[in-house]
Amino acid sequence: MDVLYFAWVRERIGLPRETVQTSAATVRDLVAELSAREARYEAAFADTTALRVAVNQELADFDTPLAGAREVAFFPPMTGG
Repeated sequence: MDVLYFAWVRERIGLPRETVQTSAATVRDLVAELSAREARYEAAFADTTALRVAVNQELADFDTPLAGAREVAFFPPMTGG
């Protein structure tokens, strides 16, 4: 599955996107797998309340199942203006 990182998430991880092999059942499980990789992922996902997620380009939450997902994107909340 493709995992995309935007804004400060991308800056902390150091990648705009990557393809990962995962057995994660939910977005929350994927975050746990990624966070366990190394410190930069752990820092990026330290406060998931400061993150939004999209699965297959649709806004989702961290309990969203990943069965059949092709893409997961992580980004900070957007503000209007």
